[in-house]
Amino acid sequence: MNLRFILGDQLNLKISSLSDIDMKADVIFMCEVWDEASYVKHHKKKISFIFSAMRHFAQELKNKGYNVHYTTLKDPENTGSFKSEVQRIVHTYKPFKVIVTEPSEYRVLTDMKKWNLHIPVEIRSDGRFLCSHKEFEHWANGRKQMKMEYFYREMRKKYSILMEDDKPVGGKWNYDSENRKPPKEKLNIPQTYTSEPDNITNDVIKLVSENFSNHFGDIDPFYFAITREQALHALEKFIQERLISFGDYQDAMIQNEPWMYHSHLSFYINCGLLLPLECVQAAEHAYNEGKAPLNAVEGFIRQIIGWREYVRGIYWLKMPDYEQSNFLEAKRTLPHFFWGEETQMNCLRQCIKETKENAYAHHIQRLMVLGNFSLIAGLDPDEVNEWYMIVYADAYQWVELPNVTGMILFADGGFLGSKPYAASGSYINKMSNYCKGCRYKVSKKNGPDACPFNYLYWDFLIRNEDKLCRNHRLSMMYKTLGRMEDDKVQAIKEDSRRFLKMLDNNEKV
Repeated sequence: MNLRFILGDQLNLKISSLSDIDMKADVIFMCEVWDEASYVKHHKKKISFIFSAMRHFAQELKNKGYNVHYTTLKDPENTGSFKSEVQRIVHTYKPFKVIVTEPSEYRVLTDMKKWNLHIPVEIRSDGRFLCSHKEFEHWANGRKQMKMEYFYREMRKKYSILMEDDKPVGGKWNYDSENRKPPKEKLNIPQTYTSEPDNITNDVIKLVSENFSNHFGDIDPFYFAITREQALHALEKFIQERLISFGDYQDAMIQNEPWMYHSHLSFYINCGLLLPLECVQAAEHAYNEGKAPLNAVEGFIRQIIGWREYVRGIYWLKMPDYEQSNFLEAKRTLPHFFWGEETQMNCLRQCIKETKENAYAHHIQRLMVLGNFSLIAGLDPDEVNEWYMIVYADAYQWVELPNVTGMILFADGGFLGSKPYAASGSYINKMSNYCKGCRYKVSKKNGPDACPFNYLYWDFLIRNEDKLCRNHRLSMMYKTLGRMEDDKVQAIKEDSRRFLKMLDNNEKV
């Protein structure tokens, strides 16, 4: 017999480690371990979601007749790590070999390759992803910069998604310019998918409440899909109710509307309950049936077969050195308000509040509010990466690290993105209603009442001029900076110095 080891983000019957299973002889092993739950202090809702989904998947396997050995976190025999748990189970069952699908994270794979179990460990590629490591390496070979747009087009062609022969449907590859409507009108936003916790989930919630009480985040209310059936319902609900407006308003932010028109499917795709291609094909089918416009469908599909596959490719191409990237030499400690303490900046307060409540914020909140502030305030990439890893239920290092290090912080010097995503308060004001409820005035550029994003944006360009002035996408901004009067530049520096000093002293800002 063989031992089939399933990790917590591989919760699908089509995972490669189960492809040739002998249902009568082989044993499937799954385990909740302290090492994985605590190597960073994950959001309580995140741990609850993953453990509950794991337990439900194990139960589904048992119901289908598979032999399953499942170790819970509080099992007296639980040794606390993947390695020691697999060693223990190998000693119990004495299999011919261990079969496992490749872990999604570099640190887990590195550890797994060092296992000495005295039997073979077969590590299989993860067929859920649509681009293999070798395929991405071949695409990346010889390129000075990794432009996602070109990679995305290749993926569209490979899987014949939104294609007419060799041309894109509608005549354009990308409709991003049509996906930036500000939320100026009253919007009727359908409710996202929610589920009521069952007995298994309630047991997990109790476990997490008792053992991870000092972790960030609210555990209640719990609403995630935790089975494949529920995740499929979540996909259907998005396609039927919110995809139609997703394209127009995917960048919009409204106070007390954390979900907007987004799909909220990354939770389920990243842990295996949904497969990326089935989500893409469901959206394409909606377009073909006339149920959703092209700009919405293309934008959703680009996030999955474009951006998601692209950042995974970058991760495996650049690790382990990528983890140490700090091109701008940013060193400022993460402010305490990122953990829920009060801030007078309403945009940050709203995004952090919703993150604390939901273990979720949509991509513009993550990039252009939380990430933008982290960039222009010069926050340490290690601390920012850890925060993003902790607080979001869809965060695994393969997807979190390239997004934060490359896209948000420009810490890789432009390998992933061609420019820093820095912006003043005017962008946030355009794409949200946050500024209306803020103590600071977005219309003011300088002084104690001015929006901090306004002067920090220019101070960021000043501080990093030697490293950024030759970036062609910033040339216009540096020309504008060069034309500024000396007293204006001095006011920017003084306001920024005052604000950042308050930040360093943990004063309320």
